[in-house]
Amino acid sequence: MRARIVAVDYQLGKTCITNSQLATLSEQWTEEKIWQKTGVRQRSIATADEYASDLACHAAEHLFDRGLIRREEIDFLVYVTQSPDQLMPATACVIQSRLGLASHCGAIEINQGCSGYVYGLGVVTGLVESGQARHVLLLCADTVSRYLAPDDLTVRTLFGDAGSATSIQATTQDSQAIGPFLHGTDGSGAENLCVRGGGLRQQPDSTGGSPRMFMNGPEVFAFTMSAIPKAVQALLEQAQLTLTDIDLIVFHQANAFILEHLRSKLKVPKERFVIAMEHCGNTTSSSIPIALRIAEQDSRLQSGMRVMVVGFGVGYSWSLALLNWPWMLI
Repeated sequence: MRARIVAVDYQLGKTCITNSQLATLSEQWTEEKIWQKTGVRQRSIATADEYASDLACHAAEHLFDRGLIRREEIDFLVYVTQSPDQLMPATACVIQSRLGLASHCGAIEINQGCSGYVYGLGVVTGLVESGQARHVLLLCADTVSRYLAPDDLTVRTLFGDAGSATSIQATTQDSQAIGPFLHGTDGSGAENLCVRGGGLRQQPDSTGGSPRMFMNGPEVFAFTMSAIPKAVQALLEQAQLTLTDIDLIVFHQANAFILEHLRSKLKVPKERFVIAMEHCGNTTSSSIPIALRIAEQDSRLQSGMRVMVVGFGVGYSWSLALLNWPWMLI
């Protein structure tokens, strides 16, 4: 058996915060400066009564509504999040019930962020190709806005809330539709992008309030520019391909500044490179599937294309894969 992607969809937070709204919070940040530094004009934000699991479930319902998958067929659910509803039980179990999936459906949760979508694809591919599952629902969702300090514009200008859903099914086709993969970790950089407070080991931050995100932007940028181009080349060598063999490249939508530097360093033409965060922001593990769906709707992503997806960030972690895009836009 081979695993193949059948469909992708997403759900953004119900509200949004524009650059003009954020610019009123600091004399150092103007509306245009935010756009130039981030590539974001507005970011989606969950409402007070909206949680990551809500966004994930809405994204899954979009797939069901499109008639591309049936909930009764799903025999495994993989949920990627760093914004769980609670510590116990795993939110994946709650989502299984909420979506009305069968009781024989397995459900697991992966605590991963920016590289989480590709890691999730790796887990799902293993489940399918080892015969453990035939119809898998991969959900990613985060409400990062819950972790952002109101006065920290270095992160508030970037991050948004969203959920995504990907249907992966078993097929008897001979050619590989998902993979090969390449993964990596450098935990020595963990403190440069983290949420302080909220865990059992860490105490609340110095404000004594809720868990808060901390980001050392220059260090994260340095890691990205050092590790990710090398990882891209390593995956191409593993697959015995060159960049000219790749029809479309979709990186984690960290920010436009980083993405443009990566594109330039790798010498990727703009027409084969996707930046799709202008109206939603950096949505962590959902950013790649959102970009894939937007590219599909814009006819930039079409059946038969070879796609490279590259997740990187919090951890530090990175995860890359090649995809053969198998379906037409529906």
